[in-house]
Amino acid sequence: MSVYTKTGDKGQTSLFDNKRVDKDDLRVESYGTIDELNTLLGLSKNFIEENDMYQLIHQIQRKLFDVGAELATEDEKKRPVTIGEEEVIFLEKEIDKYTERIKKPDHFVIPGAGKTSAILHVARTVCRRAERRMISLSKEANINLHLIKYINRLSDLIYILSRCTEDDYEEVNFH
Repeated sequence: MSVYTKTGDKGQTSLFDNKRVDKDDLRVESYGTIDELNTLLGLSKNFIEENDMYQLIHQIQRKLFDVGAELATEDEKKRPVTIGEEEVIFLEKEIDKYTERIKKPDHFVIPGAGKTSAILHVARTVCRRAERRMISLSKEANINLHLIKYINRLSDLIYILSRCTEDDYEEVNFH
């Protein structure tokens, strides 16, 4: 099997349920941004020394394939997986666990107090972009609300993880 199929040469791609759509379709933008997030999280693992955090990020990466599959399937009956409330609750518990390790954020912080933190902050912003793309898609298509909640909580968790990897940080005060 060849890596190139030439089926996308005219600007279209196939969804998981074989429907053909333009490559700039909001659905493709949504799952493409999830793919970008997954890649950044993979990059971040190369700088994470703590095994529990490394394993958590790896687990999230595996779940992002489920998120992508759900977004890439227009026909709800053909979706291989569906994100549910239990995945959202899992993220909330992890947020609470890691938040206990840092000073509660009450100001914005300058991102990038270290390599790991900087990469995680970039991942956080890509996660927020994925959420915005999914919100736009939800105005045109039926999107699982748990999926949107999951990505919203995930950006919060990535923020907290980035803060846990910082030895020092600079707060932003508005004058």
